[in-house]
Parts: sequence; C-alpha cells; structure tokens
Amino acid sequence: MTDAAASLTSMDFHPQPTPGTARPWAFPAPDRGALDNGLTVLTSHRPGQQVVAVEIFLPAPLDAEPAGLDGVATIMARALFEGTDQQSAEDFAAELERCGATLDAYADHPGVRVSLEVPVSRLPKALGLVSEALIAPAFLETEVERLVRNRLDEIPHETANPARRAAKQLSKELFPAGARMSRPRQGTEETVEAIDAAAVRAFYEAYVRPATATAVVVGDLTGVDLDKVLAETLGAWTGESAEPLPMPPITADDTGRVVIVDRPGAVQTQLLIGRVGPDRHDSVWPAQVLGTYCLGGTLTSRLDRVLREEKGYTYGVRAFGQVLRSDGRGNGASLLAISGSVDTPNTGPALDDLWKVLRTLAAEGLTDAERETAVQNLVGVAPLKYETAASVAGTLSDQVEQHLPDDYQAQLYARLAETGTVEATAAVVSAFPVDRLVTVLVGDASEIAEPVRALGIGEVTVVTG
Repeated sequence: MTDAAASLTSMDFHPQPTPGTARPWAFPAPDRGALDNGLTVLTSHRPGQQVVAVEIFLPAPLDAEPAGLDGVATIMARALFEGTDQQSAEDFAAELERCGATLDAYADHPGVRVSLEVPVSRLPKALGLVSEALIAPAFLETEVERLVRNRLDEIPHETANPARRAAKQLSKELFPAGARMSRPRQGTEETVEAIDAAAVRAFYEAYVRPATATAVVVGDLTGVDLDKVLAETLGAWTGESAEPLPMPPITADDTGRVVIVDRPGAVQTQLLIGRVGPDRHDSVWPAQVLGTYCLGGTLTSRLDRVLREEKGYTYGVRAFGQVLRSDGRGNGASLLAISGSVDTPNTGPALDDLWKVLRTLAAEGLTDAERETAVQNLVGVAPLKYETAASVAGTLSDQVEQHLPDDYQAQLYARLAETGTVEATAAVVSAFPVDRLVTVLVGDASEIAEPVRALGIGEVTVVTG
C-alpha cells in the first residue's frame, strides 16, 4: 500500500452536514411615517445590508407635461443633479463620488423616481446632496441644452433598435392619438427640441414638492438616528401642499390586427403582441401573473417549448404583464404582451405556431405540473430576489406609485401559492384572447407580409420603419 493510500484509508471522514430547519420568509413590511414638511417616509431595517438604498417618488406624471413638450419630465429628472444654487455640476458629482454613492433619476407615466445607493456610513452626506438638488436645482440653460442634445442623439439609436421600435409602434396602435400613452415616454425629436431651461423649471415648480412625495429608505440602520438624518436633509425641503394630479382613464383599442414596420433586408423579425389589461388592484392579478408565467415566463414555458425547443425559430419568446399606471381608483391598466424575435423566413410559421399555442391553452388549459413549477419559481425564489436593499426599495416604491397597501407584495406571494390551475388558466386565456391581440412586426415586409396575411389573425398594414 502506498503512503497516499494509507493516508486516505486512515483519514477521519466527517459525515455530510444536514440542512437546517427552513425559516419562514415574507416580503419585509415597512414602517411608515412623515416629516413635518409633509414628505411620506417608508423605512425597512435590513440587517447586514451595509449599502443603503433610497428611492424618492415624485408624482410628476407624463400626463402633466405641457402640450408640445413631451420629454420635459425626462429632461427635468436628468437635470436635477446637474448643479445646484450652491455647487456646479462638476462639484456636485465630485461630492457624490466622495460618498461612494450612485444616483439616478428617470421619468415614467406615474411620475419621477430618484434612486440613491450609498454606504450607510455616508448616508447623511449623500442624503444632504440629494436634498440640495431637490430644494434648489440650478437648471442652467447650458446644462439643459446639453441634456436636450444628448436626448436628441439617443432617438435615432432607439428607432434603429427593433425592440424599441416595436414598443413605440404598439403604444401608437393601442392608445388614442391624443393620449400621452400613445407617444414615446421620453419625447420625440420635435418635442424635445422645444424644451428649454424655463420649461424645465416650470415643470419642476408645478409638480416637485415634499407634500406629495414619498421617500423609501432600506438597509442596515443599526446605530443610525434616521429621524435626525431625515429631518436635517429631506426635512429642510419646503413647498406648498397640493393634491396629486387626477389621471384620465386609460382606454385602448385591442381590435385584432397586424402592423408591419418595414425594415428591408432584415434577417430577423421582431415581434411584439399585446393588449391592455387589468392592473394590480384587480383581484385577477395573481392568477394572471401565474398563468402568464406558465405561458411565457421562463425557458420551460409553453411558448419556448414550442417555438424554441421544438421548432428552433427563436432564442426565446416571453410573455409578461407590465403595469402602465395605477391610481387605485379604477383608472389604471397594464400592458399584457408577448415579445421575441424570429428569423425572417420563419416569421409566418412562428406566428402560426404561437397562435396554436394560445388556442390549445384555451381549449385544454394549463396542467397542474405547469402551475406547480410556476409557483416554485415565482414564490420559492423570492427570498433570493430580495437579497439587496435596492430590490426591496424598488418594490416598495412600485407599491407607492401604484397606490397599493404596504403589505401588498407579501400578500401577493401568499395568493400566488393559493391560486389553482383552473384560475390561472382562466386568467391567462382572458389576458391573451386570440382575436383581440395587436401584433407589431419589425422586419422585411416584402418577405413577411403575405405569409402573415395568410394566417388570418387580423388585417395587415405596412408602415415605414
């Protein structure tokens, strides 16, 4: 016996460790409060999360943008941190960098979101900078002009991107021409060109104020006197109180039809199939989430199983529901959509098979195995999804802007686990009726128009790309 064999024989092997007792998990419920200036504050203490995430929601919706100035909310969001009345843009950026912080802001239909991540030890300093920007942004003409030029440079790139072009066309098709949702979120070349510093400041003064805003703070707050930090930073922000802007009802035309955005010579066709459905306030939402996941939420879903694995048309097709806007009073809606890309010669066959999947789903329903897999993937991995403070803060801010209760996410997971196969089937069939879907295809019309017409899934119209 060799020395190595002898050593191995005499080695003291320890038994394999056994798993511990599973601990119950629920999405963290925040503590709710308010500052003297009316700012609503939600906090969540997450031990071990030394990078604190702060989300500030400003109800400055795109519907509030003045006529002809689509995109002014986006420019205002980007300009907030390009200098204040105390610091230049360069000095502000340098101070932020010294904090080791990242700061971002963007505008969407519900309003403007400001996102901060910073080590907990630098939270007071970083929140002071954010407060300074919210209280006294400079909005210098030169900075606004630069941001306008940057935005104008982005538009051709977005138009050239098939997925972005499809999304733009679907919005135009679904919503009435006069509705803000029918037009690009960040504006068009014509409207962005009209934006100046005066327009940005006017929008800021009309809609950015503490009394209607909400701040979410998530992280390990051990030893942090958060009340004091907030009072000395965001608490110094003043402004008149005001009621949130009432939102008009969302209406949409989901008459079954096909629109081809012509891209001569394209070797692939980008497809986006959609309609408008209920938002998270509707009792059907959990079943709709579950059913939609079974249809196209993962690599094992029905759409991928047929179009990717069996037929090889695509690298992947996804079905999803995305909340557009919600005010909690019945004026909200979500976009229900199927998205992916296929090679040009197989555009017709791929759409034919996609419709067959939908018809089979309506006729035969989901299986218990599909439902079980979806529950495991949606509910079982939730603790991993919310490991970071930023993920928790983002979801809490989603609840705020959609006017949902603080325990909504926790209740959603409970309802997903309780939803049966029959309910999930009914919800997804209702979400994607084969005769009420608007199909947008970005591809070579000369190659795909006739095969698509032959499918009989709706009138086919060709528009320039």
